Amino acid sequence: MERAQQGPRARYREQTRAEIKDLALRQLAEGGGIALALTRIAKEMGLSGPALYRYFTGRDDLLNALIRDAYDDAAAAMARAAARSAKGSRGVRARLHDLAEAYRAWAVAEPHRYLLLQGAPIPGYVAPPDTLERARAVLGPFLPLFATGNPGPAVAAMADEMTAWLTAEESVRAWVAQYAPEAAEATEPAEAAEVTGAGGAVTAAAAHALAGAVLAWAQLHGSVSLEVAGQFAGMAHRGGTLLGAQMELLADAFGLE
Repeated sequence: MERAQQGPRARYREQTRAEIKDLALRQLAEGGGIALALTRIAKEMGLSGPALYRYFTGRDDLLNALIRDAYDDAAAAMARAAARSAKGSRGVRARLHDLAEAYRAWAVAEPHRYLLLQGAPIPGYVAPPDTLERARAVLGPFLPLFATGNPGPAVAAMADEMTAWLTAEESVRAWVAQYAPEAAEATEPAEAAEVTGAGGAVTAAAAHALAGAVLAWAQLHGSVSLEVAGQFAGMAHRGGTLLGAQMELLADAFGLE
């Protein structure tokens, strides 16, 4: 509806921006972030350099748009996977595997976009602050799974540090509350508030949720980045097999059923 209500000039601008982004993604696929060249994009589109700058103010502005789009697409894929997995009688452990495989599937299908988010930093580029919330949206579906866990000794120190983080930062408490509201408001004795800070009580369940999501991200980033970068070439295992084993170990550490 919104698109239909746009005037011809606005539609043309949107279409041109989309074409610029498509060409930029092609450059990223060919040579990574350092290969991005607005002058080459302008030449391919038959535009002058100054004309291109009417749509993006520079390389960083274009990168900002590509990164925002990639995070949003990855977050949407994770949300769809979480919704599918929550249906029926699948246990929390099985749902963890579902989410991990969805993350991997998106990265393998969109390797250049994944590496734009999780690969080597692009010299001279700093991502805008709003990408933090978009990155958290990708990991958000993991939070309610780990909120149900009972961390063992191997990850107890991590849960303690996450309690401190929750106590110190309101934005982190809000993130957990958004995706795992039951954890943020737990009232059972085992989930009762452990720490009261400037922002109020922090529950054990919230700390468990955050610890699990951060550890899952670390495992996902390590395994998937190696696979996407081709580091498993010549080895006998599949990327999904390795990631599945890592998720099993993490589920064991949190006592997920």
